[in-house]
Amino acid sequence: MKNLICILAGEPNSINSELIGKIWMKKYLFKKSNFFILGNYQLIKKQLKKININIKIKKILNIEKENFKRKLLILDVPLNFRDPFKVPIKNKRNYLIESFKIAIDLAKNKKIKGFINCPINKLETFGNKTIGITEFLAKKEKILGKEAMLIYNKKLAVSPITTHIQVRNISRVLNKKLIIKKLVTIDKFYKKIFNVKPNIGLLGLNPHNYELRNKSEEKTILIPALKKLKKLRIKVSGPLSGDTAFTNFKKKKFNILVGMYHDQVLSPFKTIFKFNAINITLGLPYIRISPDHGTGQDIIKKNKANPESLIESIKFFNKINVKA
Repeated sequence: MKNLICILAGEPNSINSELIGKIWMKKYLFKKSNFFILGNYQLIKKQLKKININIKIKKILNIEKENFKRKLLILDVPLNFRDPFKVPIKNKRNYLIESFKIAIDLAKNKKIKGFINCPINKLETFGNKTIGITEFLAKKEKILGKEAMLIYNKKLAVSPITTHIQVRNISRVLNKKLIIKKLVTIDKFYKKIFNVKPNIGLLGLNPHNYELRNKSEEKTILIPALKKLKKLRIKVSGPLSGDTAFTNFKKKKFNILVGMYHDQVLSPFKTIFKFNAINITLGLPYIRISPDHGTGQDIIKKNKANPESLIESIKFFNKINVKA
């Protein structure tokens, strides 16, 4: 079906069912899109009841010939649990991996336009703090190292070259080839999805770019990478000083600021845009998005979750040229 979107319910022990219920109550915002939930029907039903969100839901076993407007459809994925907010790690791990497998198959077979996954606890799911969904999907598609994490807002997007690694390991991982691969992926995505040649700002690693000293990463890695990227006709400027890049992005007309590590770009970005942003994995053979926040452990069952980022994730599919 045209404009059909799959939303993975994601982490069972989270605010995700609350977010799902809240977006369904605002379905008037998505008149151009149809979506369904991929997750465990009974879990979502019990969680919604617990937080007093009353919406009409329906369990389905496939997505063929269904009406996506009348009720919130849930493509059921098996999951064993007793307490709907305390699902054991061993139970939920297989459930989450199976959910991604189903969503990937639907996307590759053009049954859906793409998928949105609600947040998960990556350590409990993958058993490794350094592996997130971006790396998990990239490894599955055999593009690890070429993928890029893009945190997107229409006014500005950011992307970190390294993602979930300790700060002390950043300079060891950085190299010219990695930077080139990531920026090529970003450039291709903007051309394909938005029909735009992006203007990219590349931040340095060190404060004041370490004054561009001979042994600095800016001099040995970034500047050689920038020269190669410009030969590839990618519109990129840098290395930019991290302390002023976010104050000058409008003046410089940057579409994207690319940083050397996760918090270098995500911290100032979230300060500016808060929940009005989405996380997109670039380089995959399908569109994968997630809301730009975590599982909300501190507000589970309190009915305080903000659905803005999930709303923006759904709206994004109306802006792009990919069709199911």
